[in-house]
Amino acid sequence: MYALGLIETVGYLTAVSAADAAVKAADVEIVGIEKVIGVNGSLGVTIHFSGDVAAVKSAVDSGKEAAERVGKVISAHVIPRAHSEVAGKLLPIFKLEKKPAAQEEINE
Repeated sequence: MYALGLIETVGYLTAVSAADAAVKAADVEIVGIEKVIGVNGSLGVTIHFSGDVAAVKSAVDSGKEAAERVGKVISAHVIPRAHSEVAGKLLPIFKLEKKPAAQEEINE
């Protein structure tokens, strides 16, 4: 893992807008998602990105900007080189599972 980028939003639509803008802006991969029911029943969604430092920074900036046009961004942050304890033990909890190739074709 080169860098870890995080964008935390209120609401799923805001998170999807952030993720879409981020992956269009730079060569990054969405590696995880975290959904939490928060204060007053709002859905908090954090999108996790990985890539080289410059790409993740650009992606997070673009994603945050797009998300702010749609809804509320709680925070956005880039960790240039996440420690192996974070990358190896904490992040796998939120890792996205890959769909089988046949399922991806059906969804397209």
